[in-house]
Parts: sequence; structure tokens; C-alpha cells
Amino acid sequence: MPKPFAFYQTEIKEHKEALVRVKSQLLTSSMTRLVIFFLAAFGVYMFFENTRIVVGLVVAVIAIFLFLVSRHADLQYKRDKLKKLIALNEVEIQVLHRKFKHLPTGDEFKDSDHFYSQDIDLFGIGSFYQYINRTFLPEGSALLASILKENSIENIRGKQEGLRELGNMPQWRQNFSATASLAKTETTTNAVVRWIDNYRPFVPKVMGVIPWVFSGLSLMFFGLFFGDFISASMLLYWMLFGLFITGLFTKKVMTLIAGTGKLQSIFEQYNQLLGLIESKEFTSKVFKDKKSEILSEGKKTSLVLKEFSKLLGDLDQNNNILFLIFGNGLFLRGLYTCYKIEKWLAIHGTSVKNWFDVIAFFDAQNSLGNFVFNHPEYNFPILKENNVTIHSEGAGHPLLAPEKSVLNDYKIDKEDFFIITGANMAGKSTFLRTVSLQIVMANIGLPVCAKSMEYNPIKLITSMRTTDSLTDDESYFFSELQRLKFIVDEIQRDNYFIVLDEILKGTNSTDKAKGSRKFVERLVSSKSTGIIATHDLSLCEVSQALPQVKNYYFDAEIIDDELHFDYTFKKGICQNMNASFLLRKMDII
Repeated sequence: MPKPFAFYQTEIKEHKEALVRVKSQLLTSSMTRLVIFFLAAFGVYMFFENTRIVVGLVVAVIAIFLFLVSRHADLQYKRDKLKKLIALNEVEIQVLHRKFKHLPTGDEFKDSDHFYSQDIDLFGIGSFYQYINRTFLPEGSALLASILKENSIENIRGKQEGLRELGNMPQWRQNFSATASLAKTETTTNAVVRWIDNYRPFVPKVMGVIPWVFSGLSLMFFGLFFGDFISASMLLYWMLFGLFITGLFTKKVMTLIAGTGKLQSIFEQYNQLLGLIESKEFTSKVFKDKKSEILSEGKKTSLVLKEFSKLLGDLDQNNNILFLIFGNGLFLRGLYTCYKIEKWLAIHGTSVKNWFDVIAFFDAQNSLGNFVFNHPEYNFPILKENNVTIHSEGAGHPLLAPEKSVLNDYKIDKEDFFIITGANMAGKSTFLRTVSLQIVMANIGLPVCAKSMEYNPIKLITSMRTTDSLTDDESYFFSELQRLKFIVDEIQRDNYFIVLDEILKGTNSTDKAKGSRKFVERLVSSKSTGIIATHDLSLCEVSQALPQVKNYYFDAEIIDDELHFDYTFKKGICQNMNASFLLRKMDII
């Protein structure tokens, strides 16, 4: 696996060189179309009095122009994709330098009632979601948030295997992301699925045959016209007859056009994403299984979706006055396209949702694979079923710059409960979030910021940032009690690692001390495992009565009238507090 920074620099250089070449091709394409236009105009001028030559010339030029326009559109797409690839790599270099606060925050996924997301900076400015998210589809973004909040310990080894594989595929991932980023659609996949479910067909089945017969007759009339067997007026009457047939269904056709007007771009882009998934041979079970969901017998799903996208594009041609008159009048193309669309929906309509879900899955997993690639120094937790819940060496918080992060070792056995004391700003809360995030990352299959980690999988539940609610007329203290009640109820149903930060802050010191001790005793008696941080040194005395409770601390020292922290996790009880010192130092008292 190449080092991330060097890889991104090389990719930027190569994509910029390719972009120069594509821009040159676009210029040539534009000039070619201009030359052909002037030659066609000159030809029409020279043979203006010869109707047959003019009609033949116009038909030929239209065919050439359609080809050139399609080729030009392909070049424009290639140009736009190269620009996206350059931007993707530039973003990764910024993130490697911890500059990521311009990325989507995920605020819409915040949930104050969740097991832990409110407490560990999972969403919002400077959050873990903002740091790892590289999704480009709304459904992928929502799925990534759901993965982070899942709180599941199922199939962790399988997830690790998949993310190891995906982490080693940076170019495929970026190709997928760049393609997804160009899928700027006017609607959502959910809206598409609803439209398909509610669609009612209107085209008679005979329209699968009639347009072919009518087109054959039109070509015959053209031959007769050029052979000087019939007049131009006869050809015109035949075309008007075709427009009359089309007119019988005009209202319903226009309704279908209005309904599908926003669908074409989403199908056009998504079939390319499906093609990327289909073309990649995965070895991990989780991705092989997911890929198998889009493999259909006889034909690739991407081609099936591309076929529908093309049909929608053909239908949209009815908005073009030339196609509306000649395409419908001579070949009944509008009705035949409607027939083909309805036939496609009848065969594949029920599968569309699953295809969209698979694409969203890979969009979300791309972010996780990207995180693996960006952190080759991180290590996947070693899963063990023994008496140790977590044994982490050199643990740090992934959102802290490596040069500023102080790494700590810790080991917590099953049914142990740590009480952590320490001065203000000494590192207690950061440590709690480090442990919590390691559990979340381990459970979703990610490597963690640690030299090594042995882990017996467990779900997480926290109470660290309880807030009052003015809208619900709740006091801070009552909100906190509700959170603690939630924890007590949950640990009766399942096994959780509990992380608490300064509980019962909403009551007086004596009541807080008594209540905190009773709550810790309750948690220990339930055979729970966890950590609680507190400024209340009296809570540490519970270790004398309960051997499962162990005391640890973060220290602070005043040296030369300055406060110094080493942010090191130590066994024992903190003796140095700093509130009074800081009040004096800042001239508050």
C-alpha cells in the first residue's frame, strides 16, 4: 500500500496532465462541429433549388451532428471527472494535515437520545463523521451515519476483512467517488422508488409492433419520394397521419414525460456506479455477498439500468420540436419508447430499490476504506473472548494531531469499573472519548489509533453531555436522571461498556457524592464494565468496599507559577486540583 501523502500527490499530477489533453480534445471537437455547420450551410445554399439533395444533406448532417454532440458530451464528462479526481486528492492532503472543518458536518444526524453519539463528537463541527465522511450520495451519507450509530458487535471480523480489502483499492474507491460526485440529480432515490411503485401503464401492447410497421412504411415512402414516384405532399400527409396517432395519447405521454423528467440523470449516473461494482472482483465475503445482490442472470444490472436511462433520454426527445414532428410523425418513436419503458418497469421495477441500496452501501463503505488507507499506522483490534474487555497500548484520539497527542496504555477487565479523577483540563474527558471512540471504531471494523488493541466485543453506552430542555420544560437534573434511568434499563437487556463523565452535576455536593456512590454500586452489582470521571475524590473510597472498582487519575503540576499537564493515565487518586489556581491566574479572584 503506497503512503497516502505520496499517493495523493502522484494522482494529482497524473490527473492534471490528463486534463490538459482532454481540454485540447474538446477544443478540436468544438472546431470540428463549427466547420461542419458552415459546410452544411454552404451545401444547402448551393443546392437550394434541388429539394431531394437538400433533404438528403440535412439528414446526413443531422446524423453527423448527433454523433459529434455525443462524443463532445463524453469528453465533457471525462473533463469533469478529472476535475473531481483532482479535488478528491487535494481534499485528502488537507485532511492529512487535519484541515477538514470545511467538509459536511453531519449535523442532521445528531440524536440526543442515542446510546453515545451526543457525547463523543460523532457529528458536528470537528467531529469524527466530518473527519471520515467521503460520501457523495445522500443515501450513502445517511447510511454512513447509521453505521456509526449502529452499536452492533455482529460480524466484526468480516467487517475488518472487507475494510482491509477496500483500503487497498484507493484508485477504485476514488473512481467510484468521482462518479458518484457527478450524480447531481433533481430527485432522490426514495422518490424514484415511490414513482415506480405508483406508476400505472397506459400504452396498448400492440404498440410493440405498430411503430415498426409504421416506420417500415415511412422508409418506403421516402424511397418512393427520392425515386420521384410520389410528391412531397404525399410524404407530408403520411407524416400528419403519424402525428394524429401520436396525438391520441399525447396527454398521457406528456404526463409520463413530466414524471420521468427528473429520473434520467439519476439512472444515467447510477448505472455507471453499478458498472464499477460489477467490474471489480472482491475477495472479502461482505463485499462479494453485497455484489451478488446486483448480479442478474444473462445481463449485467448496470446495462439493464443503462437501457432504462437511454429510454428516458429518448422520451425526453419529445421536447425537441424536430424530434416531436419527424420522430413521431414518421416513426411513432414516442409511443414505442413509452411501450418499452412500461415493459422495463414490469420486469425490473421491483429490483430498483435494492440496486440503489447496494450503491449506497458502497458509497458509505468507501469512507471507511478511505480511513483505513489514510492511517496505515493504525491497527485493527485483535478480537478475543476472555476476561479482558479492552487492552490498548499507545491509545490516542484519531482527531488529535499525532505530534500533539499523548498516547496511553490501559487495560480494563470484564466487570471492572474505573474511577478517574484529575484536575481541570488534565485529559479526563479526552481519555473517555478516546476509549469510547475505540469501541465504536472496533465495532464497525475500523483500525484504531493504538499500537495494539485486544478487544472482547461489547456495545457502548454513555452519559457525558446531558443538557436541559426548555421546550420540554425539563431541568438539567431531571434530564440527567432520565439518561441514567435509560442506562440502567439498557444494561438489564444487554451487555454494555458504560462511560460516565461527572454525573449528578445538577444537585448539591453532598447529595451528588451520595448519589454517585449509590449509582456506581448499582452498576457494579449488575456486573457492568465501564469508566466514570469525577472531581469528587470521595467517590474513590468505593474501591475499598468493591474490588471491581479501581482508581486512576490524570495529574497537573504548578511549576514556576505555570500549570503543566502530562496527560498521562496513572493508577491512583489525583491530589492536585487547579480551579483555585486558574481563578487567581486569570485575575477572577
